[in-house]
Amino acid sequence: MYYLTGSVPEYDRVVIRGASTLDGLSAARERTIWRRPASGRMGGYIWAPELHRIDGRWYVYFAAGDKDEPFRIRTYVLESPNADPRADGWVLRGQMVTAWDTFTLDATTFTHRGKRYFLWAQSEPGIATNSNLYIAEMASPLALKTAPVRIATPTLPWEVQGFKVNEGPAVLVRNGRVFVTFSASATDARYCMGLLTADENANLLDARSWTKSPNPVFGTHVPTSQYGPGHNSFTTVGDVDVLVYHARDYRDISGDPLFDPNRHTRVQRLHWNTDGTPSFGVPVGRGGPIVRLSPLDAPALFVRHYEYRMRVDGNVRDLADSQFRFVPGFLGAGTVALQSVNFPDRYARVDGDALRVDPFEDTDAYGRAASFTRVPGLADGTAVSLRIGADNYVAHDTGRLVVTKPGNDRETRRRATFRFG
Repeated sequence: MYYLTGSVPEYDRVVIRGASTLDGLSAARERTIWRRPASGRMGGYIWAPELHRIDGRWYVYFAAGDKDEPFRIRTYVLESPNADPRADGWVLRGQMVTAWDTFTLDATTFTHRGKRYFLWAQSEPGIATNSNLYIAEMASPLALKTAPVRIATPTLPWEVQGFKVNEGPAVLVRNGRVFVTFSASATDARYCMGLLTADENANLLDARSWTKSPNPVFGTHVPTSQYGPGHNSFTTVGDVDVLVYHARDYRDISGDPLFDPNRHTRVQRLHWNTDGTPSFGVPVGRGGPIVRLSPLDAPALFVRHYEYRMRVDGNVRDLADSQFRFVPGFLGAGTVALQSVNFPDRYARVDGDALRVDPFEDTDAYGRAASFTRVPGLADGTAVSLRIGADNYVAHDTGRLVVTKPGNDRETRRRATFRFG
């Protein structure tokens, strides 16, 4: 089962959805497990619930303000003994007490090397920021065992736009490292994600163990109309890592962006660089499945565009340059076009004996140059080949993407066959 929780537009309750597939969450029934009281403590804004399964019980960590002081935000915890978190029976266990009684939110928890940690955002007295990131070991799901350690403070230009914010931490342990994504700046189009990294053998309660990315790893991408992505989490589908986050489809917001209700949940595949670090790409926006293509003769390389020219490279750090969608072609039924993910107004187009990604033109010439017939791979029927006209194919040629006639030549047919990566 997959379960989903998140802030609701009214900021007045905690809800959970469940489905047997990730896609199924979009239409799943929403179940309210807790509502704020009509007055007093926790009667204000209810923000950012996060659901965890710990030692056979469910816990939700959430942020709540008070009725008369809705921005007096503190972190609280709900507990359920039931197998299904959508069932009745949730009990409020109270506030998660930290070192200071100050603005606190966006708590998460994870285990590493036999220890359970609490990771959260808080305003620390004496530091002129809206929120920093802290970590502590937990004595139980309801209490901390150690003093908080500050591991990130918003100081870089992309972290202090509108507000000085580090918040929304999420943890992913892979490839010998502990990665923590976090969100920064105001909650409009300037909102973005950064990355903290620690060695898996390091003392996670030592601030010196953590290194911050010098630049955002995920942010607004105008060509896909995705603005202010952030406050993410992670899940898996089979052995594939998946990034979960929220963003808007538009930049301009009327009033305070905090109360704009359209930061909806999105999911997309998380990839990995050859050095073992996560590769986020860009928020991909709406559309069908996304593919990466590797030529059969060079399986470690990927088809990508660079300065709008199509080529084949390894270790593509700009992930989105190697992501495409198959969409209906421009020559009618039976043809496909290859649409760039990060520049969705551009399609792969034959230019002489090479290929480019060029903006769509409503002409017959463009339609012929940007339409292909997708067939089973010439050298592997489980892969794919792209035919152009009667007997020309797209092929890899020493780093270039070219048009060729493979004939019966075995090696050329391998170069004209692509697997999905």
